Amino acid sequence: MKKALIITYYWPPAGGSGVQRWLKFVKYFREFGVEPVIYTVKDPNYPIEDESLLKEIPEDLEILKQSIWEPNRIFNLFKKKKTESAGFLNPTPSISGKILRYIRANYFIPDARKFWVQPSVKYLKKYLKKNKIDVVITTGPPHSMHLIGLNLKNQFGVNWIADFRDPWTEIDYFHQLPLTKRASEKHHLLEKEVLNNANAVIVVGNTMKEKYYKFNKNTYVITNGFDGEVTNFNIDLDSKFTLTHIGLMNADRNPKMLWEVLAEIMNENHTFANDFELKLIGKVDNSVIKEISNFNLTKNVSIINYISHNEVIKFQKKSQVLLLIVNNVPSANQIITGKIFEYLMAKRPILAIAPTNGDLAEIIHKTNSGYTVDFNERDQLKKTIVDLYSKFKDDKLIVNSKNIEQYHRKELTKKVSEIINSITE
Repeated sequence: MKKALIITYYWPPAGGSGVQRWLKFVKYFREFGVEPVIYTVKDPNYPIEDESLLKEIPEDLEILKQSIWEPNRIFNLFKKKKTESAGFLNPTPSISGKILRYIRANYFIPDARKFWVQPSVKYLKKYLKKNKIDVVITTGPPHSMHLIGLNLKNQFGVNWIADFRDPWTEIDYFHQLPLTKRASEKHHLLEKEVLNNANAVIVVGNTMKEKYYKFNKNTYVITNGFDGEVTNFNIDLDSKFTLTHIGLMNADRNPKMLWEVLAEIMNENHTFANDFELKLIGKVDNSVIKEISNFNLTKNVSIINYISHNEVIKFQKKSQVLLLIVNNVPSANQIITGKIFEYLMAKRPILAIAPTNGDLAEIIHKTNSGYTVDFNERDQLKKTIVDLYSKFKDDKLIVNSKNIEQYHRKELTKKVSEIINSITE
């Protein structure tokens, strides 16, 4: 059995999407001849926690932990909000907020977890001398994790896989950072160094693969996925025409066109206004809440800040339509939000506002699981919602999706194990 040391910042009780990918791989690794060992942080500063995920950790799993010093703890003393995740950069920061963001962007490269790199390398050097490890796997963001792998590769010549859940210099908020030219160049340099030195690189979509392939020919696509039974039998759907969005909705993900279209439909069709409910489950930026209020949609909106992952699945299966919003940013065509795969498991129609020529649209098209409307296709968005509502009224709102099982976490883990075998033989 191959032994894999997985270096990850996010691990239960961390909540949110970042923890799911490797928690699920670890769950199935042993079935494919891989024994995982986890190296993660002790007493981390997670913005979201989900204690229920602790139950999914396999028995007898070896977990190594080291303390981390996080400057975010100091930054938070100067802010009214406890935490500000990267996906929730304040679009109108105060003067002190701008200063703190400038410091974070230019002095903590690649991110605020950089101070964990050298202590981790020192700790893991001792571990590797005493324990046989076939492959080291780092997963980011935070991309500081890859620098740990890079150091271990350079010092020990270990087999190393760098897993990118999101791109580095093309992540959706990178363009918002107040980077100096020197800082930007350092980001790109470190990114290339990681790509050039890893034995293999794993990414979540085809567009990322095309960009990274020129640096590393051993670049593979392993998407995110779902873990559970694909069924829509014996599910009591919402009695209202619900449009449900799961996950973060930040300023970049604020679909102003959608709010405008919904308000227009409600004004034109009072029956729709009585039947319609928008459910936003997850953290919602104040700019989104304000925009919803401006279009007089508040009475039709339910906002649930955070619930456990198990509860999320129940909401997805009950919803009439599942809403998926891609950030309207330069890298939008390569964004594949992790929730798309659990939406597929729910077997409910998906309405995505995203580039129609992007990786996400391709998945929706190939699985016949819903509809993709581009950022500026206002008339098409209105027509799609009206058509979905008409099917709802006729009790014909169903989806005949296909080729979904390829995204089950077990199938994806099998592919990861094949990559491990290919570089350790």
